[in-house]
Amino acid sequence: MDSVTQIVLGIAVAEVCAGKTLKNRGFLYGAILGTIPDLDVLAGKFLNPIDGVMIHRGMSHSLLFFLLLSPLLGWCINHIEKQRITFKSASWMAFWCLFTHALLDMCTTWGTQILWPLPYRYSLNSIFVIDPLYTIPLLITLILVWRTKDTVLRTRYIKRGLYISTAYLVLAFSIKQYALHQFEKAIAIQKITCNEILVKPTAFNLILWNANIATQDGYLLGEYSLFDTQPITFKSYPRNHDLELTLKDNTDFKKLQIGSEGWYLVTQYNGKLFFNDLRFGLLNDNPKNPQFVFSYQFIPTPQGLKAIEVPKDKRDGKALLKKIFIRLQGN
Repeated sequence: MDSVTQIVLGIAVAEVCAGKTLKNRGFLYGAILGTIPDLDVLAGKFLNPIDGVMIHRGMSHSLLFFLLLSPLLGWCINHIEKQRITFKSASWMAFWCLFTHALLDMCTTWGTQILWPLPYRYSLNSIFVIDPLYTIPLLITLILVWRTKDTVLRTRYIKRGLYISTAYLVLAFSIKQYALHQFEKAIAIQKITCNEILVKPTAFNLILWNANIATQDGYLLGEYSLFDTQPITFKSYPRNHDLELTLKDNTDFKKLQIGSEGWYLVTQYNGKLFFNDLRFGLLNDNPKNPQFVFSYQFIPTPQGLKAIEVPKDKRDGKALLKKIFIRLQGN
């Protein structure tokens, strides 16, 4: 999730774990602890851009990392706060702030390597990386907690906020299952041979959902809104095996294959090769040159072809949001 949401969640969890002893000082610790896993983004700045993508939500979002780091953070907090909080309580607070960060990220499409060093990335694909309907109720709760010194009221407020936010995640997962059923029904009706299907929400909502369907020859992409009245249709994108063969020995290509979890498409436009990550959808669906949200161009260098991310124009983002708003109203 985005940094603001993770800070809000970190503060809420810190309040549950140590609000009685730390009072509003816990807000600072929760905010810091809630952002620690995402420091891998800063580490990625010192790496090759592709390696930076590969480590994101890897070790820093793993259960092993949290178990090792929590006692150290607990000792620091206990030392700073003297007798206000015990080492055990501070360590538990640190652990739960870190762990809930990873659990929330696991609900998004990017997912997390929560069982690192195992290479598998776990994602529920049930909520977009920024969702105000999750964040705002929890933020309002924290404002109420900040303004009261009554321990009973603080506990009541924060529990209520976490119940609401958790219920929203459950709702998101339930709607995702319903959308998945609708796509599976459309696949069956249209007699499509499906090897694998990936369903995920579009930006900022739980109404419009995208599906990637892997077939023997390529991919089918489709959309479904809860307000749709017409059958789901799919657009075909061939796999372009010949283009993939030209990159089979390229190091960046191999890394991107792993990072995309196999959901990718290699395309060529004006003699240039592109690697497109299919998991995050399209910016535009131009038939001659479809542009995906995450796309990498292979640039010739003395060391061979190197992949660089294709920059996104703000106008593309605005056009995409406009398209989503119109489309979620139904077909």
